[in-house]
Amino acid sequence: MIAETVCAAVSVAGLGIAAITAYRKRFLRATRIAAYSLVPLGLVMTGVVEWVADTAFSPTAWAGFGVLGAAWFLFMTTRAVERRRGVTGKERKAAEPSRTGAIAPEASAPSLGPGARPGARPAAAPRAAGSGATGKDDFSDIEAILKKHGI
Repeated sequence: MIAETVCAAVSVAGLGIAAITAYRKRFLRATRIAAYSLVPLGLVMTGVVEWVADTAFSPTAWAGFGVLGAAWFLFMTTRAVERRRGVTGKERKAAEPSRTGAIAPEASAPSLGPGARPGARPAAAPRAAGSGATGKDDFSDIEAILKKHGI
């Protein structure tokens, strides 16, 4: 009963502020204030305020919130343990016996190019200051990457 009265008073006050704002020729702002002030009245009329008030003072509802919090804590704990161990989603799927392997696992491996060794970095060619490199040459590697990804 008290919550409904407070919500109605807030709505009336908001509509009064909206009327004053409209009197000052700020119609868009007044309309927005009126919309916000009608929300508490709508919540009272639909029964949401009564439901929230009943829930706030219900020990069963608070116990339910506690159970939900415990479930969330358990989910987050297991995720933290998996990350600490380094277990990824791919490893979990690979550990399942019902899963079949990829048809061509080499297809998803990065291309190393001819004569490249795994783990070795390609040597960068030194550029001379007067070599005449233009701006177009600087972006050729970026263009190659974009073309590789189909962009």
